[in-house]
Amino acid sequence: MYHIIVNPASKTGKGKLLWSDLEPVLIDKGVDFKVYFSKKPGHVIELVKNITGLGIAGSSGSVIDIIVLGGDGTLNEALQGVADFDRVRIGYIPTGSSNDFARDMKYPDDPVKCLENILNCKDPVRIDLGCVEYNSKPSLLSRDHKSASNVETKRYFDVSMGIGYDAAVCEEALTSRMKKALNKLGLGKLVYLFTALKQLIKTKTVDAEIILDDTTVIKRSRFIFATCMIHQFEGGGFKFCPDADYTDGILDICLAAGISKPRILLGLPKALKGNHFKIKGIDRYLAKKVTIKTSSPCWVHTDGEVKMKNDNVTVTCKKQSIQLLKQH
Repeated sequence: MYHIIVNPASKTGKGKLLWSDLEPVLIDKGVDFKVYFSKKPGHVIELVKNITGLGIAGSSGSVIDIIVLGGDGTLNEALQGVADFDRVRIGYIPTGSSNDFARDMKYPDDPVKCLENILNCKDPVRIDLGCVEYNSKPSLLSRDHKSASNVETKRYFDVSMGIGYDAAVCEEALTSRMKKALNKLGLGKLVYLFTALKQLIKTKTVDAEIILDDTTVIKRSRFIFATCMIHQFEGGGFKFCPDADYTDGILDICLAAGISKPRILLGLPKALKGNHFKIKGIDRYLAKKVTIKTSSPCWVHTDGEVKMKNDNVTVTCKKQSIQLLKQH
C-alpha cells in the first residue's frame, strides 16, 4: 500500500488541484493507497511519524512506501518523521515553486508521469541524506516557528543546508505576502530575487570558523554565508555547487567570506550557471563532516526551511540513506 501525503497549499493551492488529477489514475490502476492532507507547518512530520512508527512497530521487516505531493519544504518535513530509513521508501511528486530537488533529479513536469514513474519503480534510487545538528541553544526562532513547544537539536535535509545570508533570504521569503501573490501568477521565484537584494543590504557579516572532517580549520572574517549541498541547485535554480554528487556521501560546500556586497551581487547571476567560483572570496570545499561556528548567531536553513538562528552547527552526510521511488 502507498501512503500518500498531499500538501494542498503547495504552489498557492494548486497541490489540491493536482491531487484531483492523480487520484483517478490510482483508482483506474487499482492501486491500494491511503491519502493524508497536511493542515499546517509541521503536520507532515506528525503524519510520517505516525505512518512509519506504527508501521514499523506493527510488522517485522516490512517496507513502508510513502508518496509526497508538495514542494521542497514538504519533502523536507517528511524526512524529519521517518522512523527508520532502511525500511521506508519515498516517492515524490513536485508541486512547489523552487523544486531544486526535482531539477537536479530530472523529474518530468507532468505529475501523472511522476506518479507512473513511482508506481513502476522496482529498484529504488539510493541518494544521500544530510543532517544538521544544532550545538547551541537558538537565539531566535523563525517567524513560522515562534510557537514551537519544543526546539529541535537536529534536522535532516536532502538538497542543502545553509547558514548566514542565504538562510536569511529564505526566512523572509517564506513568510512574504509577495510570494503568495506572485505564486498565483507563476512568478514565485521573483520573491527570492527581491528578498536577496533586500537582505544583501540588511545582513551583517560575522567572523566564522569552519572545521572540515575534524582536521582542517578555516577561519574567515566578514563571513556572509556557507551552504553544504548534496544536490547542485538551491534557491530556485542557483547552481551553487555544480559538481555536487547526490550518491557519493560527501558534502559540496560553497563558502562566501571576505568579499564585498557588490561582488556578491555580481556573483548571484553567475551562480545560475555555476560560474561563481571564479570570483575571489567565493570558495569550494569538500567534506563528510563540517562544523561551522560564527561570532554571532545566524539564520540556518535546511532545504529552504528555517527554524532558528544558531552560532554552532555540525553538518554530516549519510551516504545513500534515502530510498527514492524513481526509475533509474
